[in-house]
Amino acid sequence: MKLILAIVQDKDSQQLQSKLVKAGFRATQLPSTGGFLKAGNCTFIIGVEDEKVDGALEIIKKNCHTRSQYVTPTFLMPEAASSLAEPIEVQVGGATCFILPVDKFVRF
Repeated sequence: MKLILAIVQDKDSQQLQSKLVKAGFRATQLPSTGGFLKAGNCTFIIGVEDEKVDGALEIIKKNCHTRSQYVTPTFLMPEAASSLAEPIEVQVGGATCFILPVDKFVRF
């Protein structure tokens, strides 16, 4: 058995949750914040049998998309606040997944 920790952008979380449930995966959603933009994320905790890991990852891949977003460099580097720099384009979103072994699983 494996534990998938999937960190996704809030914008993708509802659709991902729906697709995971439809495919028979149980998932727990936790609100989270992170990344250099300190944007809202959602962390999914998904317990899956070894042979179903690839199926779960495929669902995550299909439903979590990267997007372009414009930010001002002063947001990234507060020390540059005195300059009036143009916004720069950065890629956000997608999914970051950690797959961990599970020694024991118990449901009460």
